[in-house]
Amino acid sequence: MTPTNIALHQKSRVLELTWPDGVVQNLPCEYLRVYSPSAEVRGHGPGQEVLQLGKENVNIKEIEPIGHYAVKLGFDDNHDSGLYDWGLLRELGDNYEEYWADYLARCEKAKYVRKEPGQVI
Repeated sequence: MTPTNIALHQKSRVLELTWPDGVVQNLPCEYLRVYSPSAEVRGHGPGQEVLQLGKENVNIKEIEPIGHYAVKLGFDDNHDSGLYDWGLLRELGDNYEEYWADYLARCEKAKYVRKEPGQVI
């Protein structure tokens, strides 16, 4: 399923996806960055994932269509190697609460204290 609309809200750092079934998902740029499908984040196999820290203020600077099946998101921290296919984006939206809670738990386990977006360190 291909989104019918993709809108980047840079000020609030949110990517809004509208799907043909009427579902609208608002995915924070930080969330999309820490769940990037790139090998840098996911590794090359199970157990090789790399926890992404310090991405609270990351923003998307570029959205590049890849054929009719994906987009390449370019982030302002120079990360741009993940291809987000439509299935992955829908999955990330449908499972946002669960995945975000898991990310926060992994940050806590790593003793990382997240800054509120916009907070200067």
